[in-house]
Amino acid sequence: MTPPDLGIALVILPLTGALLAFLIHPHARWIGISTALAINIVLAWLLTDLVTSPQSYHYALGSWGAPLGIELHLDGLSAFMLMMSAVTGSGVSLYAFTCFRMQSTENDHSPAFWPLWLFLWTGINALFLSADIFNLYVTLELIGLAAVALTALAGSRAALTSAMRYLLISLLGSLCYLLGVALLYHTYATVDLTLLAGRITAQPATQAALALITVGLLLKSALFPLHFWLPPAHGSAAAPVSALLSALVVKASFYLLLRLWLELFHPIHNLMPDLLGILGAAAIIWGSLQALRQIRLKLLIAYSTVAQLGYFFLVFPLTAGQSGEMSSSAWQGVLYMLLAHALAKSAMFLAAGNIQLFGGHDRIIELDHIAQRLPLTLAAFSLAGISIMGLPPSGGFIGKWLLLEVAIAQGRWGYAMIILLGGLLAAGYIFKVIGYAFTQGQMEDSISETHPVPTVMQWAALALASGSILLGWYPAPLLELLAIGDPFHFLHPSP
Repeated sequence: MTPPDLGIALVILPLTGALLAFLIHPHARWIGISTALAINIVLAWLLTDLVTSPQSYHYALGSWGAPLGIELHLDGLSAFMLMMSAVTGSGVSLYAFTCFRMQSTENDHSPAFWPLWLFLWTGINALFLSADIFNLYVTLELIGLAAVALTALAGSRAALTSAMRYLLISLLGSLCYLLGVALLYHTYATVDLTLLAGRITAQPATQAALALITVGLLLKSALFPLHFWLPPAHGSAAAPVSALLSALVVKASFYLLLRLWLELFHPIHNLMPDLLGILGAAAIIWGSLQALRQIRLKLLIAYSTVAQLGYFFLVFPLTAGQSGEMSSSAWQGVLYMLLAHALAKSAMFLAAGNIQLFGGHDRIIELDHIAQRLPLTLAAFSLAGISIMGLPPSGGFIGKWLLLEVAIAQGRWGYAMIILLGGLLAAGYIFKVIGYAFTQGQMEDSISETHPVPTVMQWAALALASGSILLGWYPAPLLELLAIGDPFHFLHPSP
């Protein structure tokens, strides 16, 4: 099989698994875990072929190419994102395989979780492979609808309220994006990214489309001050769902904005990069301060996501109008941070789920004796925290270092200080949790109120957290993967 065929298989496999999990729901979890294994095998095959023959690929579905048909595009950037979804999704799947068995029969959500999760995985993989802006809209809608349904899965009043708010925001973001697509199609008579890149010019219709698409994707990415829907949704959902929302769903919207920026909008940016940089810096400070104020662990992690998302948007002002190796390093740094964040944040939410199962709550002030009773879970949270803080030798450190290096080289000292301050604030809320976990209380007061946490659930969180640390040891192969197909071609100076 060729790389395009393998790419299509990465869409067909989770879609087939979702249908089977829905139709044969008593065996949904076995179908889900088998699908995750199959996706990883296909992805390993794809990455091997891609590294052996490093080039980008286009594939016209049904042999109908642009401008009428749907084309898929596979390069190092899309392969990198597919790898992120596979690794994170597999860890969460392993956790969910056992997690839902711990619930009572009437509260068992696994028959609904697995088809929705695999449907979400289908949309995510399809988005990373899509090569036209309308098909990107379709995949974005699939992701949004599946994510909303997963958020409501917990069934509590807070979860249902958060899911309804999430649905409305998702629809508003999709509407803005679709209006932008309509403007581009009306102006240039195509939705294919390659054809648009050759025709797009800085005219009022293009500027309006850029604004609409950007606002729609910022709503879905939860960039400050459009983040208000994220903490309630992530904080009230089931632990595996919170991990997926933070690690993958918001990343899909950012990837789409990134891809459109790389392919279309970089020549006509005007003031947009500086605005995104300011909002990103504000997100880092605001999200971190809110995380410090939280009394519930899951809400702390959710606000940490708001803060960490801000780092991703610093790359736009740092690369606007720039070319050369340093600007390319900034893009690579933010994508490396993207992967490290996905692993670390999913591990944190899974660790929070273990703690909630163990003690029946996630109140930070009452986390005493977690270190003694759940050492693997606390180790997972701590290792993930190292990456979130950006300490060596983690993947988060590699990403932040590359961004910091570019900011200093360009004399953007404000952004450099924000990157450093964000790391200090992250240390504050991470050590706040660890400190309470080691607090000595009355052991006998909590023994009767605790519940056993399966070892598989603890190891799943620890494996993801360890992955975020191992990224710091072997950055070169992943950075080489990102360069396949030269997605950052416009940064190269003209000869």
